[in-house]
Amino acid sequence: MEDERDPVVELSAHECLALLRTADIGRLAMSRLEHPEVFPVNFIVDHGSVVFRTATGTKLDAIARDHHVTFEADGYDAASGDAWSVIIKGDAAEVEAIHDRAAAAELPLFPWQATPKPRVVRILPVEMTGRRFHAARHATPDRPPSAPHTASE
Repeated sequence: MEDERDPVVELSAHECLALLRTADIGRLAMSRLEHPEVFPVNFIVDHGSVVFRTATGTKLDAIARDHHVTFEADGYDAASGDAWSVIIKGDAAEVEAIHDRAAAAELPLFPWQATPKPRVVRILPVEMTGRRFHAARHATPDRPPSAPHTASE
């Protein structure tokens, strides 16, 4: 039976933010001295922006040099085969104003690592795109997912 759904559906900013609220982990891409870096971060959507906690170090240093970042998160429902991807291009800045720090402290955002992550970063979107699609081959209760392909295949 052929799937009659559109292969790719472009999402509105509202739909993108709603889907981001269902994700646990996103990827933060940022410029570094020689090559871009990508970091997994747990995050929360707050007032149309993405917020995450971090410690002093690599991410804060990179943001201080270049505040332009890209953030991406995906989701997949194995039972239905529906998948989505959201990409935000935006400006990242550490939350520093005292009233903003107090508001950020109230957010239900907790680091997954045991190390302290006292710094809070907010990404304000400049551009947001999202797509929803049905995976061509997906796992079902009676069909396990396909084996991954190797680079030589």
